[in-house]
Amino acid sequence: MIKNSASCSLQQRAISRNARLVFFGFCMGCADVVPGVSGGTIALILGIYEKLVQSIRSIASKESLNALAHLQIKTFWREINGSFLIALGSGIFLAIFTLAQAIEHLLLTQPTCVWSVFFGLVLASVFLVGARIRKWSAPLCAAFVVGAVGAYVIVGMVPVETPETWWFLVFSGAIAICAMILPGVSGSFILVILGKYEFVLHAVNERDIGTILIFGAGAIVGLLAFSKVLSYLLRRNHDVTIAVLTGLMLGSLRHIWPWKVVENGAELLRQNVFPKFMENGMLYTETFVLIGLMGVGIILILFLQKVADGRDETSN
Repeated sequence: MIKNSASCSLQQRAISRNARLVFFGFCMGCADVVPGVSGGTIALILGIYEKLVQSIRSIASKESLNALAHLQIKTFWREINGSFLIALGSGIFLAIFTLAQAIEHLLLTQPTCVWSVFFGLVLASVFLVGARIRKWSAPLCAAFVVGAVGAYVIVGMVPVETPETWWFLVFSGAIAICAMILPGVSGSFILVILGKYEFVLHAVNERDIGTILIFGAGAIVGLLAFSKVLSYLLRRNHDVTIAVLTGLMLGSLRHIWPWKVVENGAELLRQNVFPKFMENGMLYTETFVLIGLMGVGIILILFLQKVADGRDETSN
């Protein structure tokens, strides 16, 4: 009886842990859909970033490939932390396939509101992730500045016209997925720069399986290759890597600043401007609404961190 009770308790904990991971993945997927926001930022706040990178890296490790070659499925599954990846991946794909159309609509109709929420979210993330470095030194501050300047330059790039051939879709998938797991560098925005964001988003909304598979193949190749580099950096130079990642998040705020004007009537050349607080002697209501929405983003990220801090064995 006691044995059955213990077994039941373990199953309940496993279900709870997997449900939490699906929710975490859903949050990451929501962020990845929006150009300028990275799912890697959410993973860092949730405390699963390093485990995610290590798990992805393990897919192509000698140990896991050897186990797969000898049809040792259980060993392979354990080596790659399969349950963790499947639960998290399910949440990401659930968000992408259920919210892509809604977010696409909101970005067209209420862009400043969307940017405001995510601006608050990323701004809070900069402080929360930066606090993970116990003692900031001159080299770490320099790494932080390099990350911030790098992201600032990247998000300021003007989108270009590019081909819609299969090889460029593979290339786009590989580059975008690398950015998606880098906090502060949005894979969606990289697709905007490559001129493929609307094309891929349309393929998802229209369930264009062929395009999705070609793009996905590139994403898999890029993810496996880049995760090895990132895993190595986190193991050998943890604080420096975190400092750079924190800088990347700060620099990315340039793109999601809500107050913009269109330059010379060109929709792609949107310039950041300082918000108006007064107009004709009256308070400019819209500015305060957007600041309030930034507050919502900050509250959301603090809530996610609290959920992450209260997780049971999710990160084990």
